[in-house]
Amino acid sequence: MSILTFKGGVHPHNDGKDLSKASPIADYIPTGEIAIPLAQHIGAPASALVKKGDRVLVNQKIGEASGFISANIHSSVSGTVKNIEPRLVASGDKVLSVIIENDGLYETVPVTDKRGSDELSKEEKLKLIKEAGIVGMGGAGFPTSVKLSPKNADDIEYYIVNGAECEPYLTSDYRRMIETPELIVKGAKIAISLFKKAKAIIAIEDNKRDAVAKIKEAVKGDPDIEVKTVYTKYPQGGERSLIYATTGRMVNSSMLPADVNCVVNNIDTVYAIYNAVENKLPLTHRIVTVTGNAIANPQNFRVPIGTNLAELVDAAGGFTEQPEKVISGGPMMGMALYNLNIPVTKGTSALLCFTGDEVKANEPSNCINCGRCVSVCPGRIMPARLSVLAQNGDKEGFVALNGMECCECGCCSYICPAKRHLTQAIKSMRKQILADRKKK
Repeated sequence: MSILTFKGGVHPHNDGKDLSKASPIADYIPTGEIAIPLAQHIGAPASALVKKGDRVLVNQKIGEASGFISANIHSSVSGTVKNIEPRLVASGDKVLSVIIENDGLYETVPVTDKRGSDELSKEEKLKLIKEAGIVGMGGAGFPTSVKLSPKNADDIEYYIVNGAECEPYLTSDYRRMIETPELIVKGAKIAISLFKKAKAIIAIEDNKRDAVAKIKEAVKGDPDIEVKTVYTKYPQGGERSLIYATTGRMVNSSMLPADVNCVVNNIDTVYAIYNAVENKLPLTHRIVTVTGNAIANPQNFRVPIGTNLAELVDAAGGFTEQPEKVISGGPMMGMALYNLNIPVTKGTSALLCFTGDEVKANEPSNCINCGRCVSVCPGRIMPARLSVLAQNGDKEGFVALNGMECCECGCCSYICPAKRHLTQAIKSMRKQILADRKKK
């Protein structure tokens, strides 16, 4: 039987997962100051609920969602608020953040609601998910309560759990599936209970056979959840790619998954849904893979949000040699860092440290019209032509050639023999066009 997949995509010859996939999730407990940004999501930043000098507890809400597309922020430690000030984040921007002096006591807000998920109504579950500040933890950062409340909720047929983890080097979702498969299944059951007729699909790439076996065992006998094995290929975990691979339905840039009666959530997001509804706990921690050939002991850490990335390097044994390239996230869609003094956020999936910089080492040359970028593009567009239009500032031509269908996955730049910065040029043009549309 053929394995489910999509058209296009790439599979890097060295996916780097062997460095950390065997490392169990280890709790990292920071002792010093932490910085919790009030903008860790798509949409409006949260509004601070605390002030300098206040004492806060673990799980205390310190930022209130300030719009429909926004998310609450909670403290991951107990301690005293030192200040509320702009701090550098992975994107290179400075974001208003709550700076907390960690007292090391980890005193926690008591949970008073002891009801299980079966005792809650749909509205109560959605309220708990919203209150917990859950966002897409695969990197998108879209508020989960909004995603789980589409206008056509009664028409949703498939709730797809993204266990592909297709980016090279990342193993945090893999460890979550290996170590707590039953909790992921419980989270998926909570999610499908929000829709009248939805069935769940848990999609896992075929290079994670042990995770497939674990999840299949956890769903055995459940008619509402199916485990589907998808082909190991990047960007298999992209929403559009995964929906097509598992259901055969197509989504373009002007559509949402709900338009084809689907909702997609990342593995760790589903775990956070379980934690919020069943245990009444907000999103204050996440798993971060610290890896790369410059790291002494690659690890998967469960980290309080706001922890400094430099601390995680030390926790992983430090550098074997000074890295030339450091990335927050995966190597395909992550962001290169010039400073390690930035905090872990809800969207921080990994910290990658490499002794060499392959992109810098390869000087771009002229396009030879080989068409490889077209062959790997999951959006079925022409990256080489679009990059020229972008460099020339031709917005009209860019839109006419379907440039807005680009998902910025980086496959074209990866495969290009001329090493042209195709994704960078297209991404920049898309950003300008979206900004123009917003003004109108």
